[in-house]
Amino acid sequence: LRARLGRERDEGGALAASGDPDDGVVARFLRHPYFFRMPPKSLDRNDFASLLDEVAGLSDADAAATLTAAAAAAVAKGAEHFPAPVSRLLVTGGGRHNATLMAMIAALLDCPVEPVEAVGLDGDMLEAQAFAYLAVRVACGLPTSCPGTTGVSAAVGGGSISRPQGVPA
Repeated sequence: LRARLGRERDEGGALAASGDPDDGVVARFLRHPYFFRMPPKSLDRNDFASLLDEVAGLSDADAAATLTAAAAAAVAKGAEHFPAPVSRLLVTGGGRHNATLMAMIAALLDCPVEPVEAVGLDGDMLEAQAFAYLAVRVACGLPTSCPGTTGVSAAVGGGSISRPQGVPA
């Protein structure tokens, strides 16, 4: 959006709502090997960079609709790995302000999709709070990764705290 229109975001998903997603592009996106690996798994920020090439020839509205549909489809695909069907999805991050994205996810999952504020959490602070929680665990010598959450063979710490010489612990 920045490169095409000089805008940081699709405010409320209005541009995506005015376009038509290219279902072929979304289907090709979902064939990426990432979606066939079992969790835990992670991505590099460039793993899906080719998706931008796929929408380059589309109108701005259709490109926004296609990318939004791909994001919604990725969420739904990820939910296939949950131990039970999703009955309610709480969303954090900027995407929760995109009504088009939220509606697409709700349609694919067939359940309510709400911002985390619906349960009293601050969606703008949740990630920072999570990192603070992990930092405290590291400072206390407690594990930050456990077999039941990340698949590691034993609970492990998340790093170490390095202080310059002469700075007390």
